Order: sequence, then structure tokens, then C-alpha cells
Amino acid sequence: MDKDKKGTTHRGYYWVYHDVENGLVLYEYDPSRGQTAPGNFLLDYEGYLQTDGYAVYDALPNKKIKLAGCMAHARRYFFDAQQNDNARAIWMLDKLQELYAIEDEARKLKLNHEGRFIIRQEKSVPLLTEMKNWLNENQLQVTPKSPIGKAMSYMNVRWHKLIVFASDGMLEIDNNLVENAIRPVALGRKNYLFAGSHEAAARAGIIYSFITCCKKNNINPYKWLEETLSKLPDTKKSDLYKLLPVKLQDAVE
Repeated sequence: MDKDKKGTTHRGYYWVYHDVENGLVLYEYDPSRGQTAPGNFLLDYEGYLQTDGYAVYDALPNKKIKLAGCMAHARRYFFDAQQNDNARAIWMLDKLQELYAIEDEARKLKLNHEGRFIIRQEKSVPLLTEMKNWLNENQLQVTPKSPIGKAMSYMNVRWHKLIVFASDGMLEIDNNLVENAIRPVALGRKNYLFAGSHEAAARAGIIYSFITCCKKNNINPYKWLEETLSKLPDTKKSDLYKLLPVKLQDAVE
């Protein structure tokens, strides 16, 4: 709501990163939705980055990043296409349900990364092959701009990213975990409406980060804040990471 933009308000964005292994969640605020914020933040990162289908991630300057897709985002298009082509939409939704059932099985068995890789190779990969063959055959039979055509196109174009999860048991099938982390922001902005300024939005992102990390790691946010504020005066700058409410503190050193 800065007054240098008369007649309207600024719009800003939270770029949310979730380190599943260590229970870390970071909300980084930036006024832009372009590649500047993630490009700078991930400049030296090497590893997987699981995202939705937003094109900005393909243009990141860091080529050491291995992009993985989100199956939940692909599913939404087929769900929305049911009224357009019920038979084809339901076929894919059923296959996706089978795929998620395998993930549920792995979760119930409490499989480690190696175990998840094995079960995915045995059960998920043949299913994914069937889905891909079906896509190739049926996409030629529908109108490209129809809801079912768009659903097939979205999945086919991103297929190489959507199947990455099956090659590494460390990965999730979708990025619903970070989607869940964003929900407090979506709820909050409906209540407070405005951040007031870019600086205030950035500070709010810091608070969101700390509190969400507490929740991810089953830590009482109030007690953590109370203890952390009492320790801050005697903590060296190089040791600040030790105060973070995470599972594996050494992993973020």
C-alpha cells in the first residue's frame, strides 16, 4: 500500500521452499513473479527442485538443478475435464488413483528411500508406461483446445518431469507438502488484506518461515520463540543456525 503507486496497490509474491528431509520451510518475499528471486536463491543449489508447471523454473540460470514435476497439478486438469470428456478423464483419474495407492502402500509400510524406489520400480513404472502410451494415442483424437486436450497436453509436455519421482525414493510424487505450507498465507491474506509495504511483507515471510518450521517439527511455536529470544543475545552470528526449529541442525550449517 505504498503511496508511490497511486490509485492501486503493489502486488508481491512469496516463493516458498520446503526441505522435506529436515523440516525446513522458507518464505522468501519478492515483488516480482519472474525468475529473479528463485534464480538468485538457487544460484548455487545442486539437486532436485520439485515444482508445478510454471515456465519460470525451466529458465533458471543454474543448470545443476534437476526439475521434478507435480502429479497433483497434472491431475487437476483431468478432474476439470470430466464434463468435457468423461470417459477419457475418468480413465486417467483411475490410473492416477492407482499410482497414489502405491504411494500410500509405501507410506503405510514405512519404507525408507531405497524401499520406495524398489516398490515404484516394480509397480509405478509399468503403470506410468501404460499412461504414457495412452496419452500418445488419445491426444491425437481430441481437440487441442478442449479441456481434455489441454489436460493431455499439460501432462505430455511435462512427462519427463512428472516421472522423475519414480527414479529416486527420496522424492515425493507431488509437491502437496509445500502446497499445505502455503495455506496459512492464503488464509491470512483474506483477513489482513494488505502487507502495508514490501518490507513488511518480507518480515512477515520470516515469521511465517519460523512458525511453519515449528509446526513441521512438532515444536511449540510460543515456547520456541520464548527460548530463542532469550538465547539470541549470547549467540554468535555463526551459530544462529543452531536456533532454527529443524530436525537436523547440522544439515543447515
